[in-house]
Amino acid sequence: MGVLGKDQLKELIDKYKCIYPYDYNLLDGDSYVLTVKEETTLHYLEHKNLISYEIVFTPPNYVAHLTAKSKYGRMGLSFLNAAKVHSGFVGRLAIELVNLSNDRTSITIKRGDPFMHIEFVTREGKPSPYMGGYQFQYLIDEELEMYIPILKGLFSNYDELAKIWFRNKRLLP
Repeated sequence: MGVLGKDQLKELIDKYKCIYPYDYNLLDGDSYVLTVKEETTLHYLEHKNLISYEIVFTPPNYVAHLTAKSKYGRMGLSFLNAAKVHSGFVGRLAIELVNLSNDRTSITIKRGDPFMHIEFVTREGKPSPYMGGYQFQYLIDEELEMYIPILKGLFSNYDELAKIWFRNKRLLP
C-alpha cells in the first residue's frame, strides 16, 4: 500500500476522471488540492458543510485520504468528519467544519479557494465499492452520466450495483 506520486496521480485522473474538473497546477506532490464550490462564512462555534467544487471518483483499487490545508487549522477551523473516501465512491465531497477560532471571529472561505488535500492510496483485495446513500452526491444528471461508462468498465457487476446505487438515491433507472 502506498500513496500515489504526482505522475501516477495525473495518469489516474486522466484515465478515470478521479478529479473532475481538474487543474494541473493543483497537483501538489503526492496529492491534489480540492477547492471550494461556494463561498461560506462560519461564525464562531457554527457548524456547516463545505462542498468541494471538484467531483471525486475513487477507483476500485484505491481509497483516498483527506487532509486540510494547515492555513485553515491555524485560523481555528476544526474538521469533524472522517478523512477517508471509500473505494468506488463518486460525487462531490461534503466536509464538515466548525469554527473554533481563539479570537471568536467569523471565518470566510471563498469559492475556488484551495482547501483540502486528497491523496490516493492503493488498496489490496477484491473490489468492494461504496454502497452508501451518499453515492453521486451533489451531481447533476449530466455529471452522473459521464461516470456511467467508467463504472461499467470497472465493475463486472455494474447492473447489480446500479440498482442499489440508484435505489439509494431514489433515482430508479
